[in-house]
Amino acid sequence: MAKGQWSINVLTIDPREFRGHLGATFGPDLVDRETTTALGVYAHAKAAVNGGFFVLDPKAGAPGDPAGAGVYDGALESETVAGRPVLVLDDQALHTRVARPVWSGTLSAGSSSVDVDGINRVPGLIRNCGGDAGDKPTNRALHDTTCTDPNELVAFTNAYGPVTPAGAGSEVVLDRTGRVVRVDAQRGTMLLAGQRSVQAIGDLTSRLSGLRPGQIARLDLRLTEAGRANLIRPGTTVVNGGPQLVRDGATYITQGADGMVHPTDPSFAYGWALQRNPRTFAGADAAGRTLLVTVDGRQPDQLGLSVPEEAQVARALGMRDAMNLDGGGSTAMSIEGRLVTHPSDASGERPVGDAIVIR
Repeated sequence: MAKGQWSINVLTIDPREFRGHLGATFGPDLVDRETTTALGVYAHAKAAVNGGFFVLDPKAGAPGDPAGAGVYDGALESETVAGRPVLVLDDQALHTRVARPVWSGTLSAGSSSVDVDGINRVPGLIRNCGGDAGDKPTNRALHDTTCTDPNELVAFTNAYGPVTPAGAGSEVVLDRTGRVVRVDAQRGTMLLAGQRSVQAIGDLTSRLSGLRPGQIARLDLRLTEAGRANLIRPGTTVVNGGPQLVRDGATYITQGADGMVHPTDPSFAYGWALQRNPRTFAGADAAGRTLLVTVDGRQPDQLGLSVPEEAQVARALGMRDAMNLDGGGSTAMSIEGRLVTHPSDASGERPVGDAIVIR
């Protein structure tokens, strides 16, 4: 294996001394990507590190949409990739941990209810898969793959963007009390402050078209971790990623369970996990400190890490629990608006979906 330099940047937040706020941001909306540096400036942050996986190709959905769970200061804006780990952050940096939460959603009106498949994404397109039994080719996590489902209900908040996705189907708009404002015979609308909507495609279109203005429709969206603890609460941030790297101080690499192994393409796991690439990872040490780490790569003087090496570095830094975040060309760290990492993309720092910020 090639020998050379590792450039490792580590941000350490000690809750015993920390007097700021730890969280994440996606910028003005979910569907417009921004660089990590720009997201840090937007949040008036002292430091910023790129966050989780996101949609990059418009054919896979809305570019910038988190491809996994996303909770930003207690507001749920993206559902899970089933079974995958997330990084849970507290705004005071007190309880940073790796969890594997469960997502659920329902829309209820009168005595009837129907499951909601996702939140703030293009209906029918499930990036990194991990949805429900109707998804093809799989309902298991499968990295860098877009699964499809012709029959879906997807909820939207004001965070999505200027307008919800347009297309065939139906859409119901709800006010903050759950009262139906209007029902549209096709998808695509602008949401006012406090409004939410639900879009339906395929066989589920009729489930919305039967609603009437003034009717109450209850939208119940949940994200819970082991023990059924609610992750949708003020001060809590959830950022998607995978695989897990360290658990209870021991190496614990879950690339198979988290979809980084493609059964029909053995080369995928080699290129994604065993080759050296730029990496971003995060977690907590035995003293309860939060560590945010970037490693440059894909350059003659910057080797990058394989996933097994990433786990070794996490343990060498004293991390008791750690997980991988988005890497490659997305890896970036900025300090007071200045990029301190070396982007591997020829075009420079890559616009990403979200960033972890220290304010």
